[in-house]
Amino acid sequence: MTAKPGRRCASCAPVSCGVRCRELHAGEERPTPSPTAAPERRPFSRVTPEDMAFFSKIIPGRTITDPDILEASNMDWLKSVRGFSEVLLRPQTTEEVSQILGYCNSRNLAVSPQGGNTGLVGGSVPVYDEIILSTALMNNILNFDSVSGILSCQAGCVLESLSLYLEDKDYIMPLDLGAKGSCHIGGNVATNAGGLRLLRYGSLRGTVLGLEVVLADGRVLDCLATLRKDNTGYDLKQLFIGSEGTLGVITAVTILCPRKPKAVNVAFLGCESFEQLLQTFQLCRGMLGEILSAFEFLDRECMRLLNTHLKLANPITDCPFYIVIETSGSNPTHDEEKLHQFLEEAMTSSQVIDGTVATEEAKIKALWSLRERVTEALTHDGFTYKYDISLPVERIYQLVTDMREHLGDRAKSVVGYGHVGDGNLHLNITSPTKDPNLLASIEPFVYEWTARFQGSISAEHGLGLKKRNYIYYSKASLAVALMGNIKIMLDPKGILNPYKTLPDDLQ
Repeated sequence: MTAKPGRRCASCAPVSCGVRCRELHAGEERPTPSPTAAPERRPFSRVTPEDMAFFSKIIPGRTITDPDILEASNMDWLKSVRGFSEVLLRPQTTEEVSQILGYCNSRNLAVSPQGGNTGLVGGSVPVYDEIILSTALMNNILNFDSVSGILSCQAGCVLESLSLYLEDKDYIMPLDLGAKGSCHIGGNVATNAGGLRLLRYGSLRGTVLGLEVVLADGRVLDCLATLRKDNTGYDLKQLFIGSEGTLGVITAVTILCPRKPKAVNVAFLGCESFEQLLQTFQLCRGMLGEILSAFEFLDRECMRLLNTHLKLANPITDCPFYIVIETSGSNPTHDEEKLHQFLEEAMTSSQVIDGTVATEEAKIKALWSLRERVTEALTHDGFTYKYDISLPVERIYQLVTDMREHLGDRAKSVVGYGHVGDGNLHLNITSPTKDPNLLASIEPFVYEWTARFQGSISAEHGLGLKKRNYIYYSKASLAVALMGNIKIMLDPKGILNPYKTLPDDLQ
């Protein structure tokens, strides 16, 4: 696929230049990313009574047109993106998904796959009148092998439900998210969700062993392997992990689950500077080693919002930075001893100025809520501009500081929190109401800053609708062009989640 006129780089691939090649070719025409608003509606067919009759025959009683039900499915969790779909389909089986997509492809009807609708970049809701294909009723656990720890389930299983199921069998899910009570495992995989346990158990690209995916034309791709090692040809499942429903609809997942730890401890600590926080992280990795399962941070502004909007009390002395450390292991005495030695060293060296430790479940949940509920607190502070950035660890908080200086008093709040162990910053900026002038000050400043330090503009949330046109700040032109080629190969009519993930020049 070629670029639009006037956007071709003479020395690079025939697509829009990214920030990296713009640096190489200073003086050439410099393309400006399009606004985050959706492009014009593409020439997809519109739903007819005949289409409705077909859907009602395939999934009787599960073809929804009730405006009240559709309202919730058309709106994203942040209430920042709203679609106009008039049809919500709720299949229960892979075969039903296959029939639906095969029909939609033949009719050129666009489809918006939807799981728990907890995404933060507008990727899980329609933009125009795309048919919403919900996996909510595809919520069966297919199999669990208690020897290998491999779980097979349908894509619509809620993450928290899977966690509760596994706990009874002395296992846990390898990922944990603040939205675990609503998000679906299929959506987690489709967005390559990171979460709070990535430091210990790695990303879904490593723990997902197999997928079942329905392609745009209705064909079912069965890669639902239960093997940890399989080196026969290309690893096709990786194409769909993080593809945000643009290449196929994930209908089932096999995932490797770790054993439930016998001992869990959580420490909530305070630091005077981010430099001290990083020193604490280094000390922590060295002294806690194999039992370290999470190292999260939030700043003083986050704590203020938690206290103001959710009435959550700070359990320690007021500090510029706070850390949540979790350890998990098999020997309570051993783990508590290692944690005690670490805390003693951190306090003695003045890296940490105050802290508290929890070993009981109720107190552990209370301390974790100070990290997990920051997003909720932000929703009460005003309209929120959210940025999910990956950076070299030493640069993480510098972006927050520079953004505050850049915006001055134009923003109500500028806060930073995230996963230090993964180099993942959640930068959030609030204003009393939606403010186009403020957005113009934030973007592309935030993306240019991130690219300058070789970061990623999306660490774990994906690109969705909101960030699709900024992909060139993190990916080379040729890489994006190849993504477009893969999209054309698997979905030549472009019916799956249109206007998402790929930039407008490849839509």
